[in-house]
Amino acid sequence: MNQSAWIRPEWNPATIALMVLGFVIFWPLGLAMLAYILFGDRLHEFKREANATVDRGFETMRRYTGGKGFSQYTGTGNAAFDDWRRQELERIENERRKLDEARAEFDEYLSELRRAKDQEEFSRFMRDRGARNSGNAAGTTGN
Repeated sequence: MNQSAWIRPEWNPATIALMVLGFVIFWPLGLAMLAYILFGDRLHEFKREANATVDRGFETMRRYTGGKGFSQYTGTGNAAFDDWRRQELERIENERRKLDEARAEFDEYLSELRRAKDQEEFSRFMRDRGARNSGNAAGTTGN
């Protein structure tokens, strides 16, 4: 959050004054300011969770309707246009499916890269540790 902001979700003279003024003018304003002071730092997390919930709801609707969403329920009455629209929507859905597959492949590729990097770092650690232990063992036997 921007730390140079004059009004931050914390107890400071400006927020307390605004809260008191809000209660004097119209009590819901004071209550809203109190909620902002207490919970304002969690607004970004709340927004992210709300967006994820809505996305899951739309994904469920897409699966339930076979990926067509609301488009299967609307028609113009013009058969030629409706056929063209249906074909275009199917084409777009196929492209979306290809993009989802490509993303899954890329995520798998990144996962393998991370695993290989982790393995290489672990192997280096074990080599260094073995070298330190053998160096310490050689140093203690010489005394």
